Amino acid sequence: MRLGQTSLIHFLSNLLASALGFLATLYIARLIGSEPLGIYNLVLGLVSWLAIAGKVGISGAISKRVSEGEDQGQYALAGVSIIGILGVVISLGLFLFRNQIGAYVEYPAAGYAILILIVVLMYGYINSLLIGLHLVHVSGLLSPLKIGGRAGFQMLLITIGLSTTGLFLGHIAGFVFVILIGLYYVIRNIPELSRPRRHHYESIADYAKFSWLGNLQSRMFNYTDIIILGFFVSSGLIGIYAVAWNISQFLILFSGALKSTLFPEVSEISNREDTQAVASIVEDSLSFGGLFLIPGLFGGAVLGERILRMYGPEFTQGATVLTILIIANLFMGYQNQLLSILNGIDRPDLSFRVNALFVGANITFNIVLIYFYGWVGAAIATAFSVAISLLAAYYILDKIINFAIPVTEIGFQWVSALIMTIVVVGALRVENTYHILGHNAAVVIFTVGLGAAVYFLSLLVLSQNFRETVNRNIPVDLPLLS
Repeated sequence: MRLGQTSLIHFLSNLLASALGFLATLYIARLIGSEPLGIYNLVLGLVSWLAIAGKVGISGAISKRVSEGEDQGQYALAGVSIIGILGVVISLGLFLFRNQIGAYVEYPAAGYAILILIVVLMYGYINSLLIGLHLVHVSGLLSPLKIGGRAGFQMLLITIGLSTTGLFLGHIAGFVFVILIGLYYVIRNIPELSRPRRHHYESIADYAKFSWLGNLQSRMFNYTDIIILGFFVSSGLIGIYAVAWNISQFLILFSGALKSTLFPEVSEISNREDTQAVASIVEDSLSFGGLFLIPGLFGGAVLGERILRMYGPEFTQGATVLTILIIANLFMGYQNQLLSILNGIDRPDLSFRVNALFVGANITFNIVLIYFYGWVGAAIATAFSVAISLLAAYYILDKIINFAIPVTEIGFQWVSALIMTIVVVGALRVENTYHILGHNAAVVIFTVGLGAAVYFLSLLVLSQNFRETVNRNIPVDLPLLS
């Protein structure tokens, strides 16, 4: 029950964060258009890649070693020293190549890139400590604070006329805000800091030499298509693609919350017992990994054009891209669970193999398909590469842990999503005929709410396991859920 409640807190926090981000992006897109958003996302993509080199898996290694409960203070200091040195080196590289960066982005953004890199590395370090200290709920609560702070600063700065500059400065301010809060909780909960020994650095390095590719995989999933699109299409199309991507990412929130919650538990159990002891956790993670992604796929296909229209008329051309990206996120939701289990049982070497496969496939597919099919090719490339790596992750984990795929539970989710779709399509036909609501935003809000209600009610009726899980993790007893 504690894991379910922690996952729920983490998810609701991220849900709030994404809602704030959605509203901010909606406001910004309608105010300044797609081109500044394209420039902004190109810089974020570039920094995201460079941040991998600034961590080379150190953050994941810190979470793993700290979660094991021994020498936490020494591992914390060892990690920050490594990240600090790497961050300085990369910042110098950004400064030296500032002219080339400006030419690629078509904006003098090198200085902003350096500042964003610094705060991203600091936030990643603080977040890794919070997860390692089993403070996943605190880590989750930082997310809406970061997004809300960033959105508030960005909207304020854009309103006073800073446009693209306001996007960068607001982004930096949002990170600084949560870094200070996260640091407070780390200081309160981490044991007394002391000078790390050589074996602490070696232990981090042993884990990081494999886990760094997991960071690369995550960043490639988020930004490879955008980075490569920068060579082929305009900033305006990149801005539309980024909006579609952000909408699709909204649906993977619960899967990410589940992964973050289960990782330290898997790590602790596997360190204390054998790996087979976590089999039930694997099955639970797969049972709920697609809880929101499956109905999101149906909903995106039906409502995608209307949702994008809220950002402005130019954004509606991304409807097909949006549906494909939701499929990619559905695959990634399950893949994340499997790789998190591999990392949790201290087998980052096997995660490395899966991530290497994804990296190779993603780069190859993106270059080829973007060249021939433009931004639709980018979305297809992402979906294909994730699907391949998902199959590889399942094959590898199945050889280590004897677990069963919860086919029945996943099937209930698909059936519930189909029922939801039938109801939503019917509601849309009524609206198109009688124009009861009239305004597009009102139609979107109503149909999304209606669809969510139908989906979860259907799932409650169909799945006894889901009823029991909900009943265990709500603060009051509901006889109807028994």
